[in-house]
Amino acid sequence: MNRRAFMSLAGGAAATWPIRARAQQQQTAKLPMIGLLVSGTPATHGLWVNAFVQRLRELGWIEGRTLAIEYRWAEGNYARFAEIGAELVNLKPSIIVTNGNATVAAVKQMTSSIPIVFAVAGDPVGTGLVASLARPGGNVTGLSIQQTDTATKRVELLRELVPNLRRLAITANAANPAAALEMRDIRAAAEALSLEPATFEFRRAEDIAPTIDALKTRADALYVVGDSLMNTNRVRVNTLTTSARLPTMYSNRSFVEAGGLVSYGPNFSDLYRRAAGYADKILRGAQPADLPVEQPTKFDLVINLTAAKALGLEVPDRLLALADEVIE
Repeated sequence: MNRRAFMSLAGGAAATWPIRARAQQQQTAKLPMIGLLVSGTPATHGLWVNAFVQRLRELGWIEGRTLAIEYRWAEGNYARFAEIGAELVNLKPSIIVTNGNATVAAVKQMTSSIPIVFAVAGDPVGTGLVASLARPGGNVTGLSIQQTDTATKRVELLRELVPNLRRLAITANAANPAAALEMRDIRAAAEALSLEPATFEFRRAEDIAPTIDALKTRADALYVVGDSLMNTNRVRVNTLTTSARLPTMYSNRSFVEAGGLVSYGPNFSDLYRRAAGYADKILRGAQPADLPVEQPTKFDLVINLTAAKALGLEVPDRLLALADEVIE
């Protein structure tokens, strides 16, 4: 082929690329769309999002072929939830899927017509996201993590792991609507075990270090109320609590996988897979008001022996036997 013929062919192919791109965009525009508002980052929440997308594929919803997904990552910044929520609402998706009480509340204020599915929310009834678990009402439904129901179990586990525990610090993001409810139950559980609870609140990532610094001489252990801000900053939290020699209980295994001591709580990957089931039903015509809020069925107790050793703790054999995973 001579150079002129080759250039002519290449030029003709190049001229078709914008047409193909427009055709793909038009095809995608005709597909049902899920707006995915993730409260964290791809690094902190990507594993769970992948579980959601994989389950959608198993249900016949293949991204780019039978379904479009618009991803938005809030990076643990509560100030951005409303901004990103408005951006997704303006796209008029078939469903908005999100996680965390604050993100759900932000989106709920902007639309009463677009179905909203939460993969993770703490006490959705107590925080006003739904009318009841059995009959959510409105345009919101999903999966509750029942944080308040498992708070007592976490305190009991921490008490067993730290035999000399007397003063228990509780730290939480004050901007998290579910935090106050969980802290109430943590305090009650601590007092029932003759512990002295003290609460410490923050609102920004910059507040985490001074908050932990303030409590390190006033507590024998720490209970972290989980949320997207803490999860996004989990490595920093672990570094600070280890430096302060504070045995710390978390509600999410990702903290322990990142170097924390112990966690007990629902399996988030499983919850995200189940959230895909909600999306599937709604895409096929179901109404959120008719889909009961479900509760976790898989819980994980995860213990990090390396962290325990650094803190001078010997993990009881009973806890090692109970643990779903022991990290060494």
